[in-house]
Amino acid sequence: MPFVVILSGARNLSCSFWSSVCAFALVLVLVAPAPARATIRYDVSLAHPERHQFHVTMTVPVTSPWTFVQMPAWNALYQIRDFGARVTDFRASDAANNSLPVRRLDKGTWQIDTYSHGSAISGLRIQYTTFWDDPGPFDTQLNSDHAFINLAMILCYVPERRGEDDVVHFTDVPRDWRTAVELLPDKASPDKSAPSGAAFDTPNFVAPNYDALVDAPVEIGQFEEWSFTGGTQGAGRTIRVVYHGERVDHDALTHMLSQIVNYETGMMGGAPFPEYTFFLHVGPNYGGGGMEHANCTAISVDSFAQLMNVSAHEFFHLWNVKRIRPQTLEPVDYTREMYTRALWFAEGVTSTYAAYTLVRTGLWSHAQFLADLGQQINELESRPARAWQSAEESSLDTWLDKYSLYNRPEFSISYYNKGQLLGVALDILIRDATDNRASLDDVMRRMNREYAERGRFYDDSADVERAVEEVVRDEAVGEAEPGSAPNAVPGTEPNGEANPGVGAGPRAGSTFADFFRRYVSGTDEMPFADLLARAGLTLGMLSQSKASAVQGVPQVYYVQEAPGATERQLRIRNGIVQGTTDAGVGRPAAVR
Repeated sequence: MPFVVILSGARNLSCSFWSSVCAFALVLVLVAPAPARATIRYDVSLAHPERHQFHVTMTVPVTSPWTFVQMPAWNALYQIRDFGARVTDFRASDAANNSLPVRRLDKGTWQIDTYSHGSAISGLRIQYTTFWDDPGPFDTQLNSDHAFINLAMILCYVPERRGEDDVVHFTDVPRDWRTAVELLPDKASPDKSAPSGAAFDTPNFVAPNYDALVDAPVEIGQFEEWSFTGGTQGAGRTIRVVYHGERVDHDALTHMLSQIVNYETGMMGGAPFPEYTFFLHVGPNYGGGGMEHANCTAISVDSFAQLMNVSAHEFFHLWNVKRIRPQTLEPVDYTREMYTRALWFAEGVTSTYAAYTLVRTGLWSHAQFLADLGQQINELESRPARAWQSAEESSLDTWLDKYSLYNRPEFSISYYNKGQLLGVALDILIRDATDNRASLDDVMRRMNREYAERGRFYDDSADVERAVEEVVRDEAVGEAEPGSAPNAVPGTEPNGEANPGVGAGPRAGSTFADFFRRYVSGTDEMPFADLLARAGLTLGMLSQSKASAVQGVPQVYYVQEAPGATERQLRIRNGIVQGTTDAGVGRPAAVR
């Protein structure tokens, strides 16, 4: 049965007066006894899909003289896109179909007078149309080929009632189309999925609140669907594949996805879901990228070859960002920007684990892994903005990504790119500090236990740093001999003299504060040669004339295995690419 993480919260209307009203209502919700739960219903018509219009009917039980309704300003991308601009013909009526006064308050908010006839009404019906024909996992599309829906882009909500049960029902669906969504069907609703006449209706799908509802994208159309059992650490889980696009080798795709699912669930200690769906669109006309959701992902790529890396990245989001989640992104506010310094970790370190997953499962060779690492270094080094924009600042500035000027190398860096490199650097330094007895994997599992499994949120970079230090300290305590002195803090030698190295190579018992200050919140040049050397790797450099280009970036830097690496360097290097440590064992001979 599908499971959805509940992300609660309601925030403000745009103008100051209504912001105060909504804030006061939120306080009442938080401190007052919980009222009986009501159900808000959405009926979505797909009639005439070639016109690209969803016709939405929203039925709301009335609880006050006025009802305020909002359309999200953003979803999927960290961009204000004002979905209210796509809404037309917004009307309201009571259960007897008597029209009710509607007043638009701002670009995404409507006020409905539910006492306009002198007495309370029993039910409120809101109707509107919204236009969408935008391909890709970050958008919504309705055309004669299919419908792909991010529900936050077409469904309004009542701000103070986002925590109530929701039902969504799709009508006027073309007879040869099917529906796939990672939501529970309402057992009480009749099964209308069988074609009848020119069109048909789907069953009702239910969610415990609005946030859970809109975290479940919908595919409606002619698609292929199959499933396999994946996941380790106990009973397997059902993994659904909903595939739309060019012809594909089912066996090859299933093998690739099962490798990713089995490795990542095993590394993280088990699957946090009973069922998971990959919504895949493959071909030149479906947009590009991947979008994570609580129990599924939506991915659009041009070709099968691009699926592997995106799938490994998106599946790891099950933990990192969907469950291991920064406090700065909670509760969700659909009306305005939500600023966080943690995207270098939430997105960038997820890219670290996409690469780790591919090399550790054998889907990538060691050479491919090192080539990707070299490409990431090239990308960062090619952007002059690295001298003044930190990884944390890049996270804060993600709301500027929609501006083409901002994306130029002299204006910004990518928190995906630098975050991936910071993840590798932290892994090397944790292994170096603990003689390869702990790794970044231990940090991810610790954060999963402390935050995801306890329903807590972490405090951006500060709690990431704390988790790193605790992993290293725990290993130091477990391995230290009685009476032994702790190793020096970063930047100094045991005799107290300055360390001419990177100042970021802590030993067990020391602190990573200097690393986070210089490379996460600061803009010091990352000492790649020194970092890689600790893992038996070297950073090479080509002349511009000999360098090839990847997406327009000359590949000047490359990473390769260092000849004559020490036994310690080999253990760290092999630990990274194999996903192993030497915890609980004596020093092994290097494995090649």
